[in-house]
Amino acid sequence: MPNPNNILHQVTKPARYTGGEWNSVVKDWDKTFIRIALSYPDLYEIGMSNMALPILYELLNSQPDILAERVYAPWVDMEAVMRTAG
Repeated sequence: MPNPNNILHQVTKPARYTGGEWNSVVKDWDKTFIRIALSYPDLYEIGMSNMALPILYELLNSQPDILAERVYAPWVDMEAVMRTAG
């Protein structure tokens, strides 16, 4: 997969893929024993409006030994760019 910074200009809403949202948690992956991906099978905007996801994210990340990240399905423009890039 190419560097995301090289493909973000090819999609309509690149902010969906950059991270760093308000209240996001940054932890050291090398110092965290338990790592969890909270995946939502739809777009970022829809997943973030589901109240369960932010609640789980905060509860998990409030534990010092747990790192939780959120992942969402890409929109069709990003999917096409990713498929083209291989």
